[in-house]
Amino acid sequence: MFRLQFISFLRSRLAIAGLMIILLTGCISIFTGRQHLKKQQQSVAMTELQQQQHIQRNVQFFQKEMGLLLYYLRFGLANETSALNALSMGQRDVNSGVQSLTIRGLENQRYDTDLFNPASLLAGNLDFNFVLIYLFPLLIVAFTYNLLSEEKELGTWKLVSAQSSRPVRVLWQKLLVRIAVVAGALVTLLMFAAVVVPVPIDAAFFAAAMIALMYLLSWFAISGWIVSLGKNSNVSAAALLGIWIMLVFVVPGAVNNFLVKKYAVPEAMATVVEQREGYHEKWDMDQQPTLDKFYRHYPQFKKYGQPDSSFSWLWYYAMQQLGDDDAREHTDAMYRKLHQREDASASIARWFPSLHAQHQLNSIAGSGLRNQLLFLQRAAAFHEQKRLFFYPLIFDNAPVKSVDWHRFGMEYFSEEVNLNWLNMLLPFVLTIGLFTGLAWWRLRKSISSLQ
Repeated sequence: MFRLQFISFLRSRLAIAGLMIILLTGCISIFTGRQHLKKQQQSVAMTELQQQQHIQRNVQFFQKEMGLLLYYLRFGLANETSALNALSMGQRDVNSGVQSLTIRGLENQRYDTDLFNPASLLAGNLDFNFVLIYLFPLLIVAFTYNLLSEEKELGTWKLVSAQSSRPVRVLWQKLLVRIAVVAGALVTLLMFAAVVVPVPIDAAFFAAAMIALMYLLSWFAISGWIVSLGKNSNVSAAALLGIWIMLVFVVPGAVNNFLVKKYAVPEAMATVVEQREGYHEKWDMDQQPTLDKFYRHYPQFKKYGQPDSSFSWLWYYAMQQLGDDDAREHTDAMYRKLHQREDASASIARWFPSLHAQHQLNSIAGSGLRNQLLFLQRAAAFHEQKRLFFYPLIFDNAPVKSVDWHRFGMEYFSEEVNLNWLNMLLPFVLTIGLFTGLAWWRLRKSISSLQ
């Protein structure tokens, strides 16, 4: 019986057309993701090459003053891009994956990003995550909305009821056929991505595949519940499309607006303003207060005392440092709120399959807000590390040639992703269980009327 249902379903032009569209769109999204991944990798490779050339060129031009040389030198930190990022770009197509920093003020550097065409940003990228979250549910709706109503409208349901002691079982078989076909399309696209991108078949890949499969099963469960209500095809289709609009557009938009309002970050602007004012106002002040604050921050440099000249690199870099210190309160508040926003987003997402799937896929691929925050925090530590290395050389006026400049290559940040299977899959299991149970109860309750 199951085999006959499968053959009958695949003879449908709607089924073939839907599968061809989803497979074609999925393949396009995978090629788009591969192009994005190559762009990220090329950007890092180009920055690494240019950094070496930049350092060597400036070392030749500024051989007398270490402080002047370090005014110009930039050092790169790259955010490593997982191969899974080709399937779930998240914010990585907007946020820069490379931080190229001098040892001057940090706060006016680490938020720099690439230039983008606003029109392309508005349209967004067609990544596999989009196909999964937005388009696959439409395919499921098209396959399932008339699962029962078609039988009733064609007058075949009475015949099925008369010939079978368990007519509801026929509905479940038809649903299982559609699950198998859609799951096959998903697996085909994932295997295609594994070969074309390529994406390594590891624990993270299996986690992403399980999230995608459970997300689709959640939609089948919702569709099964709507079908069990016994409405006609038009009503069922309208109800499923309404749920689709709610889950993939209305709810995400409402949640985003709520989080932006609840965890507003006016400190983002205040951070830049405080940093710039904190630095520039020091030019009009006596050197001693600036140096006193600098020595309180770095007591190990107190031995350098008060410079004799009206300008010194000690005083200059102390001003740069104090600009960051003046903005520290706003910086900490901004990052605290952004972390709160990310935590709240993850908590709310557990109640909505579309949000949860997108959040989990971005987390595994290292393309969400959390990854960007960790990268920016690592950039701050990287910047501080370079300062502490070069400050003594600058203050001692060490010869430029005393440093092995070839050692300063590109450094990398990689987020360690911990796969919490319970956290990833439990919300889907609960959704599937709830709506499958409701569908089963509804069909059993109304079995007599359906017959």
